[in-house]
Amino acid sequence: MKELIERENLSRPPKVGEIIEGKVVAKESGKLFLDLGPIGTGIIYGKEFYEARAKIKDLKIGESLFAKVIGLENEEGYIELSISQAGIELSFEALRRKKEEGEKILVKILGANKGGLISEVMGIPAFLPVSQLTPEHYPRVEKGDTVKILRELQKFVGKELEAKIIDLSQKGEQIILSEKAKESDKVKEMLANYKVGDVVEGEITGITNFGAFMKFGKEELEGLIHISELDWKIVEDPTEIVKISDKLQAKIIDISGDKVSLSLKALKKDPWLDSEKQYKKDGIVSGKVTKFNPFGAFVQVSPEIQGLCHISEFGLERRMKERLKIGEEYDFQILEIRPEEHRMSLKLVEK
Repeated sequence: MKELIERENLSRPPKVGEIIEGKVVAKESGKLFLDLGPIGTGIIYGKEFYEARAKIKDLKIGESLFAKVIGLENEEGYIELSISQAGIELSFEALRRKKEEGEKILVKILGANKGGLISEVMGIPAFLPVSQLTPEHYPRVEKGDTVKILRELQKFVGKELEAKIIDLSQKGEQIILSEKAKESDKVKEMLANYKVGDVVEGEITGITNFGAFMKFGKEELEGLIHISELDWKIVEDPTEIVKISDKLQAKIIDISGDKVSLSLKALKKDPWLDSEKQYKKDGIVSGKVTKFNPFGAFVQVSPEIQGLCHISEFGLERRMKERLKIGEEYDFQILEIRPEEHRMSLKLVEK
């Protein structure tokens, strides 16, 4: 705190926004007076007195405290001060150091919403996003049901969690916390035993709408098998492929910091390798439209192979959606097939 008040010396005139130290010299109804040494006498009154009344009530003559200059000499010659604003600023300074040093802090969970957990640190609002929970505490809710996710998160209300500060916005007066950051270095160290391409054995520990979590190795590390890596076919629901407690093998396809990406389909035969035997350029195939995007319509021509009917075949997105319906089957001409790129270009056959 001394760093905040010893800017040059105390004999120079104070500036608005500066934090200074003073001693209580008098207390009156709705007013508190501080001796600021050579620079004069400070006063806390009005709104500032009301906001800090709980702290002011216990102060005794002669006690020292920090205050923020919010106005230079008023009509009575006093320097206007704020205890509450100084407290916030000093708290942020302490929190900034904790963030820079990566210090672990214990936080009590006060509430929850579907995005994460609500807390406070040193009187300042704090938020712990769902994505920053450890795998142990992450809500494993099938199909990403937000009501069920909130129900799981509410179980933490009243409990204490250890976390680190990962973002600090003094302007917005909000702290972003991470529970998993406290284990990051330890996880990175254990991941040094693995490399991309390794095949690991593990157990499915959680399923969400975007994939499945798998715990593997003697270290019991946890990786994510994204829904797109569960199988070569289009997977709408991960439970079609895996169930909780399933024991299986997966391939490590990416290690980024303390995150591991796994794949089941990488251990299965790539159906595109033999696609040229079945599908030929200019050939006609029947396929089901699965979804639209700005580039065109995705068409499932087999359980494992999907092609794209480009938007340029229709001119406008509106025309594409007029001529194609999700879930309907149509005949398409194969304009191009590139198995090595897992790509098939299609054109709607007019009837």
